[in-house]
Amino acid sequence: MPSASWDVDVPLDLLLTLRPLVRGNGDRTIRLAPRRAWWSTRTSDGPATVAIRHADDRVTAEAFGPGAERALARVPRLIGIASAGYETPLPWLSGESAHPVVSELRRRHPGVRIPRSEAVLDALIPAILEQKVTGTEARRAWHGLVRRYGEPAPGPSEVGLRLTPAPQVLARVPYYAYHPFGIERRRADLIRYVAGHAAAFEAIVDLPFADADARLRSVPGIGPWTSAEVAVRALGDPDAVSVGDYHLPGLVGWARAGERRADDARMLELLEPYRGQRALVVKLLEASGLGPARRGPRLSVRGVEGI
Repeated sequence: MPSASWDVDVPLDLLLTLRPLVRGNGDRTIRLAPRRAWWSTRTSDGPATVAIRHADDRVTAEAFGPGAERALARVPRLIGIASAGYETPLPWLSGESAHPVVSELRRRHPGVRIPRSEAVLDALIPAILEQKVTGTEARRAWHGLVRRYGEPAPGPSEVGLRLTPAPQVLARVPYYAYHPFGIERRRADLIRYVAGHAAAFEAIVDLPFADADARLRSVPGIGPWTSAEVAVRALGDPDAVSVGDYHLPGLVGWARAGERRADDARMLELLEPYRGQRALVVKLLEASGLGPARRGPRLSVRGVEGI
């Protein structure tokens, strides 16, 4: 059972940093506590589970399974302590671009970072499930796939983690077997395609962000929203913005300008002063609980429509 530790001389909020990797209550691929995390993943050496603890100015981790060494080596990037840009003051905390809400949130949550899991399919498949449906539907589908096609993760059984379904399993499952989880043929076929080409998708972790985005978006059915959702979880892109999100423009518009009905164009305009760190700003806003009261129509839960 390999283990490692790292000195951390900058603020780190383990819970808020890793929370984007959790797909709703009941996600059994990861468990979080304020200063503890248990994370399961697949590596080129095999599956692994990593247990992470943050105490004072030190992070310690131990790993289990055939992929333990490789997963353990990811930890500094996973929790953002290997990322540049956090050790120096961010320009938007003061000066002409400063905004009181954003600056205050950064002061209140100095340890929030952008994770880099380097597990592309673990981010891509849930993002596909979230396309044009409610969060409830997407989480139900993801939890169902993990229960049905995943497997127990390495490590202590009392933690109760499961691995995400292996790509080869998802690729060979016929599209109609996805229907009981509320997944129609379009998304099922897209999942089967990316799972069948898993190596090509996993390889984008070695590409510049722009090239990784281009490779993802070259696939029909993967647009800017899905690509950004992958970038901000698997690739550690601090500037990724999920254009096309149902709620995000309203959150940014309300927090930055008191506007209730901002669209994507207005959201990008308001985020422009933070270019280079826009994903971090979005994450701070999401952690704040800010946002206008919901008065308009909501997405409705729907069934699978045809084949």
